[in-house]
Amino acid sequence: MTEPKDNPSKPISVLVPAGSLGAGVREDEVAYGIAKGAMVIASDAGSTDSGAAYLALGISKNNRQSVKRDLEIMMKQAWAAGIPIVIGTSGQAGGDKNLDWTRDIAVEIARELGIRPKIALLRSELDKATVKAKNAAGRIRPLAPLGALDDATIDACDHIVAALGPEPYIAALDAGADIILGGRTTDTAVIASYALWKGAPAGPSWHAGKIAECGAQCTEKVEEGAGVLLRIDRDSFEVEPLSTANRCTPHSVSAHMLYENSDPFRLVEPGGVLDVIASRYAQIDPRTVKVTGSVWEPKPYTMKLEGASSGRFQTVMLVGIQDPVVLNNLDAFHDRMLGVLYDRVHKAVGEAARDFHLSLRLYGWNAVSGDKVPAGTPAPREVGVLFVATADTQEMATQIAKACNPYFFHMYMPEHEEMPSYGFAFTPADIERGPVYEFRLNHVVECDDPMELVRTEWVDLALEEAA
Repeated sequence: MTEPKDNPSKPISVLVPAGSLGAGVREDEVAYGIAKGAMVIASDAGSTDSGAAYLALGISKNNRQSVKRDLEIMMKQAWAAGIPIVIGTSGQAGGDKNLDWTRDIAVEIARELGIRPKIALLRSELDKATVKAKNAAGRIRPLAPLGALDDATIDACDHIVAALGPEPYIAALDAGADIILGGRTTDTAVIASYALWKGAPAGPSWHAGKIAECGAQCTEKVEEGAGVLLRIDRDSFEVEPLSTANRCTPHSVSAHMLYENSDPFRLVEPGGVLDVIASRYAQIDPRTVKVTGSVWEPKPYTMKLEGASSGRFQTVMLVGIQDPVVLNNLDAFHDRMLGVLYDRVHKAVGEAARDFHLSLRLYGWNAVSGDKVPAGTPAPREVGVLFVATADTQEMATQIAKACNPYFFHMYMPEHEEMPSYGFAFTPADIERGPVYEFRLNHVVECDDPMELVRTEWVDLALEEAA
């Protein structure tokens, strides 16, 4: 279905239907993009945004039906139009389990639609022996704030992935893939890969990929919209919303360089750095922005490593408080209660609690940042206080919570004339949250070959049916 790379004589049109597979692709927008000449449908399907659990467990944060719905819209229209689909970071985290989950959905859809695509699976999960060998050879470097990697940290990871660049996607397109389902991949590489395969310049291709990585987030919305259409040319690219009611502006497009990027002018990717210092953003019609001046600086090839593991266990409790004595002195209440609870655990549980940890998070005050609120900040109407006990086992975390329960429920301040009671949100009050999941790796690995850490597998439904 796909064609070989050539020197593009016309813009390469890339349809990005949503910021992430499962987030809500719109059927009318996909139809609009295809009617406007889209040559490929490309979408990211995950990230590290929602934490380490999805890599450690090999699961998606999206429910299966939402991913199936989006993918079905894309597969039905792409097959009819004869254009490929490119998906990166399958199943939220891009590990092998995440990729297999997405593969099964795609195969199920294909059989229901009666189509027989050739599907490429790009696996980027690494075994620990490979990571250790790279580390022993001095090919792995830490990213701030972590230090040098050791074998114990590698062994602690449940799953490790390397973020792919565009090269494995280009190879799969060369081999005739109708659908490419990638493991962990940089968001930008997924979207840039088709244009690079067709011979578009690296600067506009990478910059377009960055701008469109979150779909319609780079647009100004009058109504709900999910995706954008890119047109990548020899020295520029254009961005147009797929919703005809919405528009792109120089501000909405240029601002997206700040998304998940500390430097708004330079973006590090596998094999190079995108430099947009000289880029210019121009409104060429009421809905479309044209970008020029994007530069790609080739660098030694590196891939970001992500590793996740499960750790200790947590039990939580939640109360709501409207007591004016508490609300008028929340910082003092927090510090007093935390001290009382630690004292309670030491007395009621003793040494059996081992190296436990307690935290209190005041929602409605400073729970998100944890920072002290500026002096003079008015008291809120109410707060929710989340108690979190962390211990070596789930049983111990729960026993700690139970020991703290009466103090968490009734602790008084010196100004109280009578013992207060706060409002538990649930009964039983203690809720076992399970293990804590955390990222263990924030490193890059040096590669001599962009393909050396990827494993490509094929699911060819036409061959399966013939067999």
